[in-house]
Amino acid sequence: MPADPRGFMKFSRLVPPRRPVGRRLEDWREVYEPLDSGAVVEQARRCMDCGIPFCHGGCPLGNIIPEWNELFGSDRRRAASQRLLATNNFPEFTGRLCPAPCESACVLGINRDPVAIELIEKTIAESGFENGWDQPLPPTVLTGYRVAIVGSGPAGLAAAQQLTRSGHAVTVFERADRPGGLLRYGIPEFKLEKWVLDRRLAQMEEEGTTFVVGAEIGRDATLEELRGRFDAVVLALGSTIPRDLPVPGRESEGILAAMDYLPGANRAVFGAPPAGMVTAENRRVVILGGGDTGADCLGTALRQGAASVVQLELLPQPPLERPASQPWPTYPMLFRTSSAHEEGGERRYARLTVGFEADDAGWVRALRTVGVAMEGGQPVQIPGTEEEIEGDLVLLAMGFICPELDRIDPAGRLERTPAGTIAVDSSWQTGIPGVFAAGDARRGQSLIVWAIAEGRSVARAVDSYLCKETELPAPIDTSARPLAVG
Repeated sequence: MPADPRGFMKFSRLVPPRRPVGRRLEDWREVYEPLDSGAVVEQARRCMDCGIPFCHGGCPLGNIIPEWNELFGSDRRRAASQRLLATNNFPEFTGRLCPAPCESACVLGINRDPVAIELIEKTIAESGFENGWDQPLPPTVLTGYRVAIVGSGPAGLAAAQQLTRSGHAVTVFERADRPGGLLRYGIPEFKLEKWVLDRRLAQMEEEGTTFVVGAEIGRDATLEELRGRFDAVVLALGSTIPRDLPVPGRESEGILAAMDYLPGANRAVFGAPPAGMVTAENRRVVILGGGDTGADCLGTALRQGAASVVQLELLPQPPLERPASQPWPTYPMLFRTSSAHEEGGERRYARLTVGFEADDAGWVRALRTVGVAMEGGQPVQIPGTEEEIEGDLVLLAMGFICPELDRIDPAGRLERTPAGTIAVDSSWQTGIPGVFAAGDARRGQSLIVWAIAEGRSVARAVDSYLCKETELPAPIDTSARPLAVG
């Protein structure tokens, strides 16, 4: 069946239905129902194959979206899988977790619903595994060079796969007990079932990548020792220092950073809850932060049986439609409803927490808040809007500020940016020869798709550094792009 040039006129946008709220709150399975592949073919045929594919530019990976849309829409599924894998190592992750800036840049989206690119990507990715098209690709020739990668999040994994396939002996060091970084312990099971991650990790091991878990650089080995043992080192540590809220009462018990809460819930799902794990069961939960991490905390708290959940956001509620200040094809800041928001809880905007109140035992019992208005980009308190909000479990989901560099670089040899991230030159190399950095550790807190793009880019730089030339694909130019989507 050939591609349909009028498909965008014949078919309406369709996304997979979510399982009923009552049913999905009883388990940790993925929230989406499977969608018939024939319906996804129709979605691919909605692609206009426009002369200038802005979706391609909207994707940090530079995915050639019109090509795999055309291939899948014309039932050439193996070719579609190969086209997708040519630019994205892990489409099964991005097809589930990416906020799809490509869809915001879709030309069809100017005056209609955009093409369901994320759905098509996930479907192609799963088709590749089901039909045996996404196979391990061990190198045919070994270079003799050894590369260490610190961190097994999406940036580290992408760099590892690219470098292993290029013939280098790659060892990935992860301080947790299992590889995957935030994919493992930060993303809830209902968004990414961990068998999806384990499937890809098994493929990487078959290709030759070695994973060493429970290994913390700075405790088990110094950065200098690592550099002495390997020909190149890639720091893909992530940005893991959470943004805190230093207000009166912050020392109260029951106030946790999101990443002190979410990993325990993920561990409990596969039967390994940590000692002293705090859960939301029967608690009045208040989440500070309205982004993706806040939504992850919301869905987790509801599944744990929270008595109530309130999510507070400092900024005003975003508009429902694209504002004039964020024109197509930029990624607009809109009011979005995630699956977790659909499940329960209350969302409140333009409120600032100015203090916490604790009970006699020192456990948090309430938040003191005030309404704010934004003036010149800064929140200004509105007199007379003070309100105390009850809560005996407070989750801080206000983002992350920078990587934990003091533990791996106590001497301060790594140059840091004003934001506290690792500074690199145009070849992704730090001031220490042979030591590279990528992902959130270099870029700052961002999206999974950016992390994969950075991992692929640093892999090319490392391959070129070691071999003086490289056949790994060059990254697309992202220098002019705003960082708003991150």
